[in-house]
Amino acid sequence: MSNFDVLIIGGGPGGYVAAIRAAQLGFKTACIERESTLGGTCLRVGCIPSKALLESSELFREASQSFGRHGIILPEVKLDLAAMLRRKDEVVAQLTKGIDGLLRKNQITRLLGHGRITGPGAVELTAGDRTETFTAKHIIIATGSKVSLLPGVELSGSTIGTSTEALNYEAVPGHLVVIGAGFIGLELGSVWSRLGARVTVVEYLDRILPGMDREIADAAQKVFTQQGITFRLQHRVQSARMEDGQAVVRCEGQEPILADKVLVAVGRNPNTDELGLESIGLSTERGRIPVNAQFATPVPGFYAIGDVIRGPMLAHKAEEEGIAVVEHLAGRVGHVNYDAIPSVGYTHPEVASVGRTEEQLVEAKVAYKKGVFPFRANGRALALGQTEGRVKILADAVTDRILGVHILGPRAGDLIAEAVTAISFHASAEDLFLTSHAHPTLAEALKEAALAVHGRAIHA
Repeated sequence: MSNFDVLIIGGGPGGYVAAIRAAQLGFKTACIERESTLGGTCLRVGCIPSKALLESSELFREASQSFGRHGIILPEVKLDLAAMLRRKDEVVAQLTKGIDGLLRKNQITRLLGHGRITGPGAVELTAGDRTETFTAKHIIIATGSKVSLLPGVELSGSTIGTSTEALNYEAVPGHLVVIGAGFIGLELGSVWSRLGARVTVVEYLDRILPGMDREIADAAQKVFTQQGITFRLQHRVQSARMEDGQAVVRCEGQEPILADKVLVAVGRNPNTDELGLESIGLSTERGRIPVNAQFATPVPGFYAIGDVIRGPMLAHKAEEEGIAVVEHLAGRVGHVNYDAIPSVGYTHPEVASVGRTEEQLVEAKVAYKKGVFPFRANGRALALGQTEGRVKILADAVTDRILGVHILGPRAGDLIAEAVTAISFHASAEDLFLTSHAHPTLAEALKEAALAVHGRAIHA
């Protein structure tokens, strides 16, 4: 039996980051992960591989459709899908090896197998036929999330599958039906659309990108429609199954949709099954583990972070919580500003958001001012040939404090970082527009939107 100061169940973004910080603070640390590679869903079959395919597929689209506008004439552009998928796998392999190296560098014990809590301070590790129990003063649960499914949807290998399968199609589907118009569905739908698939997105709500600012989401839908993606909104999926060798999606009151592939992308659920929480009397709320401001559960010695607790299921949110919980364990100050957690969709153009949406401000009856600036009026965007989208800033009508920033446009995922910093430091729209922004850059669009809050935009 081995004893540790900190034992973390889960080697995803929250878990491995918490382990590294714990080791840095002098804790004897171990990390249990049942997969052979670290990094969790995000790195292995989520964020990283999807972004690799998004980049490759966008380059393919540009080479096929856009290079001529730049005076670059190519012979016939051909797709080598196997090479594209191989590059994706190489990116993932490099990063997973890097995390292994970080754990070794920080002298963290890596435990391969399934971790199950068996009592106060104890976790049983099962690896094949071998079972061993480890103890720790502090146990952090960071087991992430799993794919949500719909009643009536029958998974069938890669034909009717999840994002994991959609990252590895061996051929471009003739018709891909995506169930769910969130980031996962739109990103992977975009990948296969660019590579030649006909893509239909089916969504129960009357809009895409639930939770995002409605104005930005509606503008994004128009762009994606122009790119060739078909949206069927307000469609309740009743079933998706194989019928006579054909994938068929049936929606309430609608004609059946025939598909070569079906991607189920309706969200994720906390991965808290088979953890042995009942052994310590720890109950969940819709699968989520209750924690206090220090990420402590109601059971002494047990903590939880990331997708298994409240808040958005985002890798960077889990990382911040992983660091914060360990800081608390060391008697230091650990803090996560949940008002400044950015959300990014890596479509083309990208969609990014931080803070409150206009709908949330209206519902809360908060008086606000709005500033909007289009990328078509930005010199750098014009030079890039990427002028679709806009920056939208919402500021308190009285104090001018920035309450929310929403971006649809080129490199929105990078631009949102400035907005996160502004909200974190309680900056006003005036603070933002009084800050010098290099010219010509895409970031000038944020400055102009801040000016627009005060009716002072220069280039619009």
